[in-house]
Amino acid sequence: MSPLVNIIVGLAMGLNLLALGSSRLPSVIRAMAVQGVLLGMLPLVIETDFDWMVMLVAVVTMAVKGVLIPTLLRRAMRAANIEREMEPFIGFVPSLLLGAAGTIAAIAGARALPLLTEHADTLLVPGALASVFTGFILLVGRAKAISQVCGYLILENGIYLFGMLLIHSTPLLVESGILLDLTVGVFVIGIIMDRIQRAFDSLDTRKLTALRE
Repeated sequence: MSPLVNIIVGLAMGLNLLALGSSRLPSVIRAMAVQGVLLGMLPLVIETDFDWMVMLVAVVTMAVKGVLIPTLLRRAMRAANIEREMEPFIGFVPSLLLGAAGTIAAIAGARALPLLTEHADTLLVPGALASVFTGFILLVGRAKAISQVCGYLILENGIYLFGMLLIHSTPLLVESGILLDLTVGVFVIGIIMDRIQRAFDSLDTRKLTALRE
């Protein structure tokens, strides 16, 4: 594979750490958006033969992950009038340390896997594992719904990276299905965020513990 693949995945792994270490929601959204655009470019880099389906999925992925979803999240952030994650369940420094440890473990663990020769020298598997782990930390370690949505998106980016391993043997319609699931999931989460905002005038998911029958 092209050395550009490792550069793109390496940048994506760095953005994972940026998202974990930042308390500012715009920075987390921006990191998630840039990561989505970078990973959306991967099919064009990996697949050397021109294929209109590859091009279509890449463009749609970059548009949805890099423009549409971040725009919706920024709108929700402005509507809720919040800029920072003040009291996360897991602190920012511990989150960053966990993310760094997970990234190192992903790189070390990938070397022990029986990968094909063409995949053994790439960061696809370590990047996928690190992104899934990062998304999980954001999902369980943040209190604001917007941060949790970003965690869900980064976790999905990890799944997307795993799909890149099979780009030569499976149709990209599989990736289209993942993108559709992602879009539906985000819209459902958007509706939930709207309901939380209307009911509690806040996007802090800890408010949900106040619900009673």
